[in-house]
Amino acid sequence: MTFSRCAFASGILLLGILGCGQQSKENTPKTPEESTGAVLEQAADSLPAEEAGPGKFVLTEDNAIDFFFNYQKGLRENKVRITTTMGSFTIQLYDNVPYHKSNFIYLARQHYFDSTMFHRVVRDFIIQGGNADNVKTARKRSEIGRYLLPPDTRKGHRHDRGTVSMPSSEMDNPHMLASPYEFFIVVTRPGSYHLDGDYTPFGKVIEGMDVVDAINQVATDDGEWPMKNIYILRAEVLN
Repeated sequence: MTFSRCAFASGILLLGILGCGQQSKENTPKTPEESTGAVLEQAADSLPAEEAGPGKFVLTEDNAIDFFFNYQKGLRENKVRITTTMGSFTIQLYDNVPYHKSNFIYLARQHYFDSTMFHRVVRDFIIQGGNADNVKTARKRSEIGRYLLPPDTRKGHRHDRGTVSMPSSEMDNPHMLASPYEFFIVVTRPGSYHLDGDYTPFGKVIEGMDVVDAINQVATDDGEWPMKNIYILRAEVLN
């Protein structure tokens, strides 16, 4: 399995899942030219270099690992409630994948996910969120920073139904580093185990799986983007 994306240098990642062997056509990746990610790419490129503001901390490839190593120290919270335009569900994050857990909590506390969308839906497979075709999302990514996370696939977690996992960037990425701004949720019964070993499960839906299933059943266009936008209204870290 591989995920495709728009050029990471633009700060915008629109990712698709490519099936192993004889997977159906709907599980093949979109090219950047076919996706609405081009809108985000142009928006990110148009942002001024000083957008982050003088003295503001920005994550980079050089500092992200050290930052999340320190951020996860003493981090007791392990649940995030996602409220969407179709209802809410709660994710419990795994403690033994600390970089991915702390990344998700950090982005939630930075309000990154607020006003993004579930931008990709593959029926009976996954829903994928954390992107949007607007300048606001491009600006938030630019302000937080551009970075990838190391994979962490050997902690015993599988891609069972309800698993929350992180897609990986494909471009110039032989080590399957994870793209931090997006996530996908498995809806397959009992799971999508062909993803095991390639992507990092970092949590599971413990409440509101009926909402995830409802999102998975919405009508989509040929690019697997829902015909009616499904917004993430807020992501709240629960104490």
